[in-house]
Amino acid sequence: MEIQDFSLDLFSLNGRNAIVTGGNTGLGRAFTVALAKAGANVFVPSVIDDGGETRRLLEDAGTRFETLKTDLTEPGEPARVVESCVDTLGSVDILVNSAGISTLAPVAEFGRDEWDPMVALNLTAPFELGWLAGRRMTEQGHGKIINIASLFSFLGGQMSPAYAATKHGIVGFTKAYCDELGAHNVQCNAIAPGYFATPLTTRTREDPVTNQRVLDHIPAGRWGELADLMGAVVFLASRASDYVNGHVLTVDGGYLTR
Repeated sequence: MEIQDFSLDLFSLNGRNAIVTGGNTGLGRAFTVALAKAGANVFVPSVIDDGGETRRLLEDAGTRFETLKTDLTEPGEPARVVESCVDTLGSVDILVNSAGISTLAPVAEFGRDEWDPMVALNLTAPFELGWLAGRRMTEQGHGKIINIASLFSFLGGQMSPAYAATKHGIVGFTKAYCDELGAHNVQCNAIAPGYFATPLTTRTREDPVTNQRVLDHIPAGRWGELADLMGAVVFLASRASDYVNGHVLTVDGGYLTR
């Protein structure tokens, strides 16, 4: 593409079909809404029923929104997700691996009962979905895999050995897929959100001491809002990012610089 051919149409997702795991709650909902408003049809597999709230947010998007209740850690479910998306929407052009859990406990008390479920959902499920969707993307000659990493992809983090391990793993998985799928016009990148104002962080934000401790590390001086993530996922899902591959995009208000 020559520079004179550049157009904002490169950011459009019209006609693209996306899977967003866990896309009806928290950060995943922001990714779903962003992709739909950019023109993509979105297929959301989730174990959680949001009572139709995400669908209501998309009433004016003019794109299709489909859901599938599933536990991605159960054998065969990742394959059912990809096949259902293709059967329903016609293809899978974008995969956002957003579903995840975090259990906190001191290292001395953190055993396999805490470790195994987090590895299954945070790392194994994204691998299976990436493997299945990546094969289809390779065959069709284009695709975008967007893994959701974390600041814990770079840091240790107290009381979160499995979460840190899975988020480090997500980055390695992202780079490995980039190295092999790039030749097939399939890009694999990751987004590493910082500290965001969501229900999961309510207790931290309501405690003046812990809230200030977080804010002291953020040059932007505020917690992230869900809207802060939406431009990042649209960019990485669009043709505008076709030469961005194997990258971990931090959306953290500058947290990692301090």
